[in-house]
Amino acid sequence: MKTVSKFAAFTLLLLTVAYCSAGEKATTPPANLVRGSVGPFSLNTSWSGYSVVTLIPGASLIPVTATQTVLYLGFAAGSEADITNMVLYTTARGSLTITAVTPVTLGGVSNPSIILSSTSVCPTQPLSVTSVCVVRLDPTAIVLSATNDYYFVVYFTSDSNNSAIGTPQNQNGSGLSALRSWYVGGTNETTLTVGQSIPNNGFDDTPFFLMYVMTD
Repeated sequence: MKTVSKFAAFTLLLLTVAYCSAGEKATTPPANLVRGSVGPFSLNTSWSGYSVVTLIPGASLIPVTATQTVLYLGFAAGSEADITNMVLYTTARGSLTITAVTPVTLGGVSNPSIILSSTSVCPTQPLSVTSVCVVRLDPTAIVLSATNDYYFVVYFTSDSNNSAIGTPQNQNGSGLSALRSWYVGGTNETTLTVGQSIPNNGFDDTPFFLMYVMTD
């Protein structure tokens, strides 16, 4: 019995080493950089001509190794989302003064039209607060730092399509996500430059559209 046990233990050790070696060669799975949105959700619709600003606070960053940042948008209503521009502003932590501007794209462009009615984009139809469509944006080379704050801004084109789109928002508000959003109508806030300040209208307890900030 001892011989069998020793052989079994040795075999298990070999398998463990082999598994670890294979794991080292495998691609590291995506990891959250901050706590993302979780349900249950309610619906907030009609975003034509609105800029949505979402704070990614440096104080809430999870200490994981990353070489890029990937943002994910969530939609709970609508058939097409038309975006004029998307950017990620960097500020010093606790400051509203912009120190860097990073373009954010989808399919290589910063002004995409996202066909939400397409099952290749949103496999589960129709969209709702229980079947949210999550769209992965292109990776950006920026690596988030806890010494900074970041503001993701998307401006939804003023048109009828965006009057029908809806964002999922956490029903229970604060504490479910590290992300916080605010919005302003009739102004494209994606055109700010280094040295300018991000206008702060007071952040809600829930993010709008931006659901996850991840490593991939």
